[in-house]
This record gives sequence, C-alpha cells and structure tokens, in this order.
Amino acid sequence: MSATASGSYFLGVDGGGTGCRARIEDEVGTVLGQGLSGPATTRLGIDEAWASISRAYNAAIEEAGFGSAEIARIRAGIGLAGIGRKGALEALRAIAHPFASIDFVSDGVGACLGAHSGLDGAIVIAGTGSIGLGFVEGRDLRVGGYGFPISDEGSGADLGLKVVQLALRAHDGRHERTALLAEVMQRFQNDPMEAVAWMDRATATDYAALAPMVMRHADQGDPVGRRIVQSAAEQIDTFVRVLFEQGAPRVTLLGGLSSPLEPWLSPDVRRRLKPADGDAVSGAIILARKSFVCR
Repeated sequence: MSATASGSYFLGVDGGGTGCRARIEDEVGTVLGQGLSGPATTRLGIDEAWASISRAYNAAIEEAGFGSAEIARIRAGIGLAGIGRKGALEALRAIAHPFASIDFVSDGVGACLGAHSGLDGAIVIAGTGSIGLGFVEGRDLRVGGYGFPISDEGSGADLGLKVVQLALRAHDGRHERTALLAEVMQRFQNDPMEAVAWMDRATATDYAALAPMVMRHADQGDPVGRRIVQSAAEQIDTFVRVLFEQGAPRVTLLGGLSSPLEPWLSPDVRRRLKPADGDAVSGAIILARKSFVCR
C-alpha cells in the first residue's frame, strides 16, 4: 500500500540533553504540528526521558488537532540522547504507545539522517560534547564521543576544562596571566578553593558554559584563548579527516560550537564540509518513513 493511500502521518522527535522537539508531517511533508519540552536523555532515567518525549509529541498532536483516529495512523521516529546505555533501548521499546509504529535511534544518528536526507554520510557534533558518527554502505562509523572528561575533545566542555586548568596555573604563577584567565578567576572570586568547590559539583554543561568566554577572548586575540581554541579546532579537524578516511562520502559539522569553531578549522577541512540538508527532527521523520516503507 502506498504512503498516499495509507493516510499515514509521520512524527519525528529529537530528544537531547537540553531539550526535546517534536514535529508531525503528512505524506507530502507538510508540517501539521510542533511541540517542545525539556531535557530528554536516558541519563535522567527512562521514565523522565519518556515523560519529556510525551510532552513534546502531545503538544504537536494538540497543534495538529488530532483525535484518536489520526493518532493511531502516526508512525513515529524517536532520536534520543543516551540510547546506547545498557538496557535503555529495551526499556523504551517496552513502553506502551498509541502509534501505528515506533522506532528509536540515538540523537546523533537522527541528526546524521537529517543532515544527509537519509543518504550515506557522517557528521561531527561540536557542542557541549563532541562525536563523529555516520553510516556508509551498512557500516556504522564512530569517532570519539565517549563522554567528558575522558573524551569529547574539541567540545565546549573540553574548552571549559582547559581554561579552568590554565587559570589555576596562572593564579599560582605557573602560567602567564592573560585577560581570559583573569576573567575566569574573577568568577571564582580569585580564590582557587572556590574553583575546587565548583568543580566538585560541576557537570559537562557547567564547563561548556565557559566556552563562549574562551571563544570571545580568542577572537579578540588573547594568546591563551587562541591556543585553547586552535587546539580544539585541530581535534575537530581530526574527526572530519578520519571520517573521510573511513569512507564517508560527505561530512557535516553540527552543534552549538560548529559556527564559532569553523573559521579556526584547517582550510582543507572547511572546503570539504557539506551544509546540513535538515535537522535532527527531520532525521527522526526519515526514520519513521523508513520504518513505514520497510515494515
């Protein structure tokens, strides 16, 4: 049966660590409803992640004006942060839902599907964390992304960690003191023990909140800021080059740091990057459509 004859609708959800977005489209891609909610990541627990997903898709359903008959014709694709955690996928698949079908992938895979319209390709995400991933002829590609602080090179969290480390060294005379490092220490009342107390409870997101300051000082010529940002850019360069070496026909740079970092990348890498076709919600809808075609 064709998609047109079926009267199916397609729901895409992008569940990330900072928020969750949902969108419903018809067979020809007309947007019928959209919804937003708070963080949706398995790190918060399956129940809380699903509650956030539900709030987002229920808002989209309400905007679309759907009743139970239309909801039963929805085919859903869900991209979710942290889906690789042990037992997460099984737990999600066990949750009752009102849709005709549902399929799950990581938020990164959803973003990759959207970036390349479902075709083979890869993405490098430079945001709070960092990762390179993609798919080529049925093979999954992955570079890095093992979590902060042991991985996530070139990410916002990595920038934040490095600048705090150097600020402490500058404070006690082991490193040159620059305007950037002085501003970091001002955040801790120029007291290293305040920095230690902050570190004890700081998350990757807290470290990443320092990244805009690092970028600002780097762009203004601060030598320490420039070295930190250049080092991060070199890590992103490596992600991109390795993905091409592994066979990716196209690579897209995504994430909150992608635009600020792009001017710092090597010219050969910048030339080879491809703009994204669509976002992670588009990728989740592609997943829903593929599930429909392949069912």
